Amino acid sequence: MADTWLEVPPGSPFPAESLPYGVFSSAPGGAPRVGVAVGAHVLDLAPLLDDTVFGRASLNPFLARGPDAWRATRGLLQDLLGHRSRRDEVARHLIALSDVRLHLPVEVADYVDFYSSLHHAQNLGRMLRPDSEALTPNWRHLPVAYHGRAGTVVVSGTPVVRPRGQRREAGDAGPSLGPSTRLDIEAEVGFVVGVGSEPGRGVAVSAFRDHVFGVVLVNDWSARDIQAWEYVPLGPFLGKSFATSVSAWVLPLEALEAARVPSPRQDPPPLPYLAPGEDWGLDLSLEVALNGDVVARPPFASMYWTPAQQLAHMTVNGAALRTGDLYASGTVSGPAPGQQGSLIELSRNGATPIRLSDGSARSFLQDGDTVVITATAPGPAGRPVSLGEVRGTVVASAGPLSPDAGGAGSAG
Repeated sequence: MADTWLEVPPGSPFPAESLPYGVFSSAPGGAPRVGVAVGAHVLDLAPLLDDTVFGRASLNPFLARGPDAWRATRGLLQDLLGHRSRRDEVARHLIALSDVRLHLPVEVADYVDFYSSLHHAQNLGRMLRPDSEALTPNWRHLPVAYHGRAGTVVVSGTPVVRPRGQRREAGDAGPSLGPSTRLDIEAEVGFVVGVGSEPGRGVAVSAFRDHVFGVVLVNDWSARDIQAWEYVPLGPFLGKSFATSVSAWVLPLEALEAARVPSPRQDPPPLPYLAPGEDWGLDLSLEVALNGDVVARPPFASMYWTPAQQLAHMTVNGAALRTGDLYASGTVSGPAPGQQGSLIELSRNGATPIRLSDGSARSFLQDGDTVVITATAPGPAGRPVSLGEVRGTVVASAGPLSPDAGGAGSAG
């Protein structure tokens, strides 16, 4: 869009080119409603546009209107912010971001997490299966994924309680129950579905933008010790389902047109339903900070499977999409040192702990640690757009529900 009359601070994560949507409340006990972030403000949409759909506590009703409505609303907002003659009309509906509380932007219907970084999959394969091939035989033929727990998707800033579960340490005769000692992060990008699909019919790669509204940042918190004990033979469960954090702002796909890059070369070529078609590689630059220290800069452009291919595979069996479905890319990791999106990779499974500026070291997360994931992308006229941030602080395990919940073999 053209320059806006609204003063946007230099380096603001929300330039006028981005216009991400979120849900906010502006007073203690105030009703949550939909707004758009721009500069240091949130634009209160319900009174500005005289549309009750934006007075809801979720983006879902707006998302269900579909791509024509998404484009029309974005165009109207660009017009309102781009013409000085509209200033008085708009300004009274601007609220300082510092004065609002942010909420989960969508009611998450289903949550699916993929495993689509070649470098991440190879790194984990070499560490966890040193005597086998790094990649499983199916990995280059389909986007591997697991179906997660929608009810534990939380908005950025929500504390993350250290999970408890069964884990079996090396040398132990059997499992014990207790707080995870190998709590990890996974820096990911999530895709928010706006328009559902018909049961029994898959969604084609070419229909990606007909269904997906926008993107969020995701931290797929992972308890590696719980995961290692439970995942054979059915895959991730309690090691993942305790919390998944997402950014408070959903950036529309339209804001990422300048960030699109060619889809990755895939060898062997995938089956026809996964043929890449329209390019949906995305040049997103992620940054992971642990207690204020940047520890990784994962590049999303290196992902092997695109979000359009993930959507096609997720529905090829006839599973229907629903408004509010969220699916994540899987950990974003690149080929170079410092581009890994998880601590297990950065520390080589604890062999080379990460050194922080305060002199401490980390292989996995300690109570009190704060992780912040941010991302930027090329925007119109060379000005970058931001995906905001996803932030979480680890707090101590809440403990068992009852004195004997752990049983005779419990620990921690």
